[in-house]
Amino acid sequence: MNNKKNYKSSMSVSDNSVLYLPKPLIIVSLAVLGVTLWSYWSTIVVLYKDWQGNDDYSAGQLVPLIAIFLVWLERKKLKKCVIKPCWIGGIALLLIAQYGHFYGLLYIYESAERYALVLSIAALVLMIAGWQVFRKLFWILSFLFLMVPLPGQVHNLISGPLQNMATTGSVFLLEVFMPNVTRNGNIVMLNPDTPMSIAEACSGLRMLTAFIIVSAFISYVIKRSKAHKIIILLSSIPVAVICNIIRLCITAFLILIANTEVAEKFFHDFAGIVMMPGAVLLIFGQIWLMDRIIIPDNQVSTDNNDNVIYNRNSDKTGNQKLFNKH
Repeated sequence: MNNKKNYKSSMSVSDNSVLYLPKPLIIVSLAVLGVTLWSYWSTIVVLYKDWQGNDDYSAGQLVPLIAIFLVWLERKKLKKCVIKPCWIGGIALLLIAQYGHFYGLLYIYESAERYALVLSIAALVLMIAGWQVFRKLFWILSFLFLMVPLPGQVHNLISGPLQNMATTGSVFLLEVFMPNVTRNGNIVMLNPDTPMSIAEACSGLRMLTAFIIVSAFISYVIKRSKAHKIIILLSSIPVAVICNIIRLCITAFLILIANTEVAEKFFHDFAGIVMMPGAVLLIFGQIWLMDRIIIPDNQVSTDNNDNVIYNRNSDKTGNQKLFNKH
């Protein structure tokens, strides 16, 4: 009886303790984790090289670290979870992941291997910890997909329109200050003798992937409704496009004032660092604006004449102030 009681207490964790696993389950978990890492080792190595060698997806290497931090933020909720391994569901998901892995190996399709890696991590969580923990970590596990570079076809489908939007937007903004600006394809003529080529690397895809990761992180940690979180996440796309256009316009002015070398150094180094906190400020500005123009349901009511009234503030005594809305 004592052994059963001790085992049960290790499966259900109190608020003042850490998340424990029975020793046999720890051994099995480590064995399965080791085999999984070994089977995906070449995929992980190639993925790391892509992070280091491809600027468009260099922000992906931050995703695992952010995911670990998010799990740490959820530690209090995870302590209350009951550890109940789900072998059937976990093995089924792991088999699906392995099918994708071997499909990628057979047909030399790297994206399938990488997405299979994320599915395998999710399968291990389900297999070892069970549905309760899996549900708590579902969005964090989904967040891991952002560390995988886009498949080649999707990349080509997105980079072209982004490049065109960057060119069109920069020309539109530059015309405010330089009436003689013209466009020839993806080349912006700042004056008859000074061209500025907007190559594929200037499309803003790198900024877009980074902003999506940052927006997803902010959406997860802030205490807002799901609708607000979705709006914040989707807004990362126009924010990235706008920031890239601003960066191109500043680069154009530097080409005219200084020289091309200084402008390129600004575009690839300094501007890339400055635009990220700028985008974060835009996102928080958007959150501030939504808090002012969107009224929570629990603050809306009607009077006897069916006039809509809502409260925005409360006085020091805690009594809510009501304002007529027409």
